[in-house]
Amino acid sequence: MSDSNKMTVHQIALAIAMLGLSWVGMMVVHELGHVIGGMLTGGTVQRVVLPVLGFSRTDVKPNPSPGIVVWAGPVIGVLLPLAMWGLSRLPKLSYFEPAMRFFAGFCLVANGAYIALGTFERVGDVDVMLSTGTPEWVLWLFGAITAPFGFFMWHGLGARFGLSRLRSHWLAWILLAVTVALCFVDIEIELHH
Repeated sequence: MSDSNKMTVHQIALAIAMLGLSWVGMMVVHELGHVIGGMLTGGTVQRVVLPVLGFSRTDVKPNPSPGIVVWAGPVIGVLLPLAMWGLSRLPKLSYFEPAMRFFAGFCLVANGAYIALGTFERVGDVDVMLSTGTPEWVLWLFGAITAPFGFFMWHGLGARFGLSRLRSHWLAWILLAVTVALCFVDIEIELHH
């Protein structure tokens, strides 16, 4: 490997930070989808749990439309990041475009893999999807569309995520500090008593 292909310490820090923050952000937009689905279908959102080192969940009780609520998570969980990436392509927001492109790609890969591969163990949302009548092939199709598109979005970003050397150096350490701090925080939001 040539010296120009070696990742520097700050590039590794930036990569770790981007992965950690994307994980948290993905859980937030995915659960926001469940919250929106619950509210739009007349359900009552009781609680949203966002454990940084675990799997998030949204409790909706009563839940008159569990099929809609469960699908709202991954659907909004990929569409909202794609919209954010689209906005970041505007000239005044273009500084954020590489990070938003990475985040949107991460959400596509994570949601697609979760839904498609979850069919083997019937975990979390997948169990509800199958129990409410969604055919297994629909879950596989969702994953087959979203996950590869996420990898495609990552293509060409590079080790600095499109940032200049100086900007990526300082941003790497700031984002890594935030990521490490988030590892010590579990968020649980009670919405209804």
